[in-house]
Amino acid sequence: MERGAGVVGGQRPGNVLLVTADQLRGDCVGALGHPLVRTPSLDRLVAEGVAFTRHWANAAPCGPSRATLYTGLYAMNHRSVLNGTPLDARLTNVALEARRAGYEPALFGYTDTSADPTAVAPDDPRLRTYEGVLPGFDAVLPLPFEQPTAWLDHLAAHGIAVDRDHPHAVYEPADVAVPAGRGATWRPARYPAGLSESAFLTDAVLDWLADRDGPWFAHVSYARPHPPYVAPAPWHDAYDPADVPPAVGAPTRQAEADVHPLAAVAVGLPGVAAPDDELDRRQLRATYFGMVGELDHHLGRLLDGLAAQGHAEDTLVVVTSDHGEQLGDHWVVEKLAWFDQTYHVPLLVRDPRAPAEVAGRRVTAPTEHVDVVPTILEWLGVPVPHTCDGRSLLPFVHGDGTPPDRWRTAVRAEWDFRDPASRAAEEAFGLTSEECCLVVQRDDRWKYVHLAAEGLPDLLFDLHADPHEVQDRHGDPALAGVVAEQAERLLSWRMRHADRRLTVTRLGEDGPVTHVDGRIG
Repeated sequence: MERGAGVVGGQRPGNVLLVTADQLRGDCVGALGHPLVRTPSLDRLVAEGVAFTRHWANAAPCGPSRATLYTGLYAMNHRSVLNGTPLDARLTNVALEARRAGYEPALFGYTDTSADPTAVAPDDPRLRTYEGVLPGFDAVLPLPFEQPTAWLDHLAAHGIAVDRDHPHAVYEPADVAVPAGRGATWRPARYPAGLSESAFLTDAVLDWLADRDGPWFAHVSYARPHPPYVAPAPWHDAYDPADVPPAVGAPTRQAEADVHPLAAVAVGLPGVAAPDDELDRRQLRATYFGMVGELDHHLGRLLDGLAAQGHAEDTLVVVTSDHGEQLGDHWVVEKLAWFDQTYHVPLLVRDPRAPAEVAGRRVTAPTEHVDVVPTILEWLGVPVPHTCDGRSLLPFVHGDGTPPDRWRTAVRAEWDFRDPASRAAEEAFGLTSEECCLVVQRDDRWKYVHLAAEGLPDLLFDLHADPHEVQDRHGDPALAGVVAEQAERLLSWRMRHADRRLTVTRLGEDGPVTHVDGRIG
């Protein structure tokens, strides 16, 4: 059987608000210990709900991670491994499953879903972009990151100059002098805070909520704090770079490059390499923290609107990010490779059905993006597809916080650096596309990174002795047993989670017989 009970009596049990912030790091929540960032709205959810403090995205960048977040499948199963890699039309997802239960899932923002060319006509315009809409969602306000037309129209209507041929020119900062003690990314945006993309998106959601009179499902997908690193005033100057904690990693760019051939490429790659100047590195972090603050402000508006319109008492609120951001750590920005900063993200859940004593709970058991779909569907009373790789987190929300039997003790993440269009990595390293991928396994002590290419070495980090992942111990003879154990665990994990869509069914003279065991580990 599929997991989960059916919708009781055909009645939809309540509302779902799924919020994602693009590129929000897991350590950028004030209530969870960040020494500088102020996030009163996120802190409010921490206090009122359950915070999963060791939550991990299972893939990077945006498209692959969102594919996992929406399908409940690891990248090794959904195989949408790059921005632009099609998502197989045969796969179900959280929106399709909610629609089958009677909901009309609404999207505000974007899902970065690449259409399956085998399921659409060759001239379908969806094949010309990686920013399609996940099947099952009604795009109430589509705001593709690369072409946010509705927001540009909004800016133009308020007298802000926009370049339709170069949409991202809107992020060029105001032409003002940078004061002493501030770095290159200090300059504010050319648009006021009240007209920002996050403000525009939040306004639209609040207007939509005002017309809801029955159970609803909404996915609010904020683009920020995704780069470009620019924030509207006053958020651009919310933090002094002198107060910003320094980046972590190897002490020099060259020392970071020496860790691994992939690191050597990344630390010098335009658009990925962190600034050389220390002030600029700190300013970049300060600007990002201001972007987080602006996002938090609008999340607060959303939560206040939910309460004012009478929806808070019957709405499951789930807030997370697609993936993190390097922010100068390990001498790089953006999201890539094996680093914690790329995969550790927030997950905050506020469930109106949870007992009062649960408010403020912090779960330290390792959780992953594959768990989000089972959690939402179980809350809705919808059967969880047996293909899902994750497990519902509701036992942490409704129980005493003890992990269910055979809960995972490690998290895994996958990163593909292939590119069938440019073939840049393939040519740089002399690899086939199938070799351009890695998988990360991280437990309380060890981080093991396995690369498919025999010509690229694997990595092992002792997180107790080396929490910032600077010293690769893979070649240490004294740790050969640890490497072997980590490799065996990783192989077992992949074997347990291989696609089981039909493997749980057997045909015989009495017809198909299906038996589905719950996921473990």
